[in-house]
Amino acid sequence: MHERTKEIYTPPGGPPQGVRPPIELLVALGEPGIFALLSDFYRRLGTSEIQHMFPKDAESLEQASKKSAAFFVQLLGGRPLFSQHFGPPRMRMRHFPFEVDAAARAVWLHHFEAALAQAINHGDFPEQHRESFVAFLYGFSSWMVNVEPDLQP
Repeated sequence: MHERTKEIYTPPGGPPQGVRPPIELLVALGEPGIFALLSDFYRRLGTSEIQHMFPKDAESLEQASKKSAAFFVQLLGGRPLFSQHFGPPRMRMRHFPFEVDAAARAVWLHHFEAALAQAINHGDFPEQHRESFVAFLYGFSSWMVNVEPDLQP
């Protein structure tokens, strides 16, 4: 894990105000589908250019994917798994130890979209919800950026 060396940047406009993905997505995927999607996504992140932000060993990476899946279950209107096990989400704050710049965000989005594409191709994610889910991911990930764009290399 990289230690933070820069001040924390706050994107203009505050947290995203977009619409959350519809609860129909949770109904279509079920909790197991969300956990499978996030497991695939984290396997991709574990070999990506931002792998330094994630656990090194496969078991810890899988645990991290389950934590993220718990967040998405809760976000989509399901059981409050994340809050029950880890407290309030406060995702921006939880990312402060990492320097998340525009490039890291782009890698994160690329791998999430690749995991979604694979899930759609296998019939594990409903195509009709792709656009709204990706729109959510773009807004959500913009709020995780904590390195001022002008200061990025």
